[in-house]
Amino acid sequence: METRIKELRREIDRINRELLALLSERGRIAAEIGRIQTALGLPHYDPVRESEMLDALTRQNPGPFPAETIKKLFKEIFKASLALEEAEDQKTFLYSRRSHPEPTVVRAGPAAFGGGEKLVVAGPCAIESPAQMEEAAAFLASKGIKVLRGGAYKPRTSPYAFQGLGKAGLKIGREVADKYGMAFVTEVMDTRDVETVAAYADILQVGARNMQNFALLKEVGQAKKPVFLKRGMSATIEEWFYAAEYILSQGNDQVVLVERGIRTYERWTRNTLDLSGAVLAKQETHLPVVVDVTHAAGRTDLLAPLAKAALAAGADAVHVEVHPNPLVALSDNQQQLDFPAFERFLEEISAFLGTGAGK
Repeated sequence: METRIKELRREIDRINRELLALLSERGRIAAEIGRIQTALGLPHYDPVRESEMLDALTRQNPGPFPAETIKKLFKEIFKASLALEEAEDQKTFLYSRRSHPEPTVVRAGPAAFGGGEKLVVAGPCAIESPAQMEEAAAFLASKGIKVLRGGAYKPRTSPYAFQGLGKAGLKIGREVADKYGMAFVTEVMDTRDVETVAAYADILQVGARNMQNFALLKEVGQAKKPVFLKRGMSATIEEWFYAAEYILSQGNDQVVLVERGIRTYERWTRNTLDLSGAVLAKQETHLPVVVDVTHAAGRTDLLAPLAKAALAAGADAVHVEVHPNPLVALSDNQQQLDFPAFERFLEEISAFLGTGAGK
């Protein structure tokens, strides 16, 4: 009997080898189909085709496995083939390090993201007045900050909250940035405003709420200006990368990925900083990565520890909101640093900045 078992096991080994060869051949054919589908702009997953194959296999099933077992086995084969096709696509995605091994350096005015220098992006949440921005820009420039942020168009949860100064705010931001030799970054929320914002800003910011506004992504891609792409508050890392692909596909390679925290069940912080997402962005893409600690935490007491962690993990810059007088700020006053607090923030993170801002 033992001899018979050994003979049968040899038969199984032979069949396993034949199955492996057939699976490999199937995988090569599926990958070729995937390449053609990609070239034609067709989706890889075809539920109708899958259903037809499963129905045919169950009809032709000679046993002894029941139909449900056959379906489960072949569904796994189909999933593996689909993963193979998608892995092939990864080699051609514009955001991927596989297609662009060298890191991209995004330049805006005096700043270069991804060029080795660690940067701090800072400024008020919203542009409120010429005096406010003059005071903020003068102070930040004196601390070595090269990139001034400030919202002219504000996406607010309540339609009755301060929505920003619009074009007047853009003019203020541009004037003070020029005066102090800084790059100016501000958010654009609407496709109709891209041309106007691009005329004033050095960097166009696509906010978390608009990360999957595909029409806007295409429009900023065509503007041929550097873009800060914030990760959506509920977006997966893959969705964030695909959003970047929309911009890159328009011929604009000046994209900076901004991790700003994701929404979880936690109530002690505004969001939850996904530092692993920032690290993966550095590993999987060639794009610079900024970590927005202000929106990740929503608490000023956590900004320095989170910034140190982000810079230590390889982020190219950190983003923080600074206001001359946060108590009277028209938006998000609890999460903005005043000037003395920002000085302490810079001091705490100075060892992680190298020769960058604040040194």
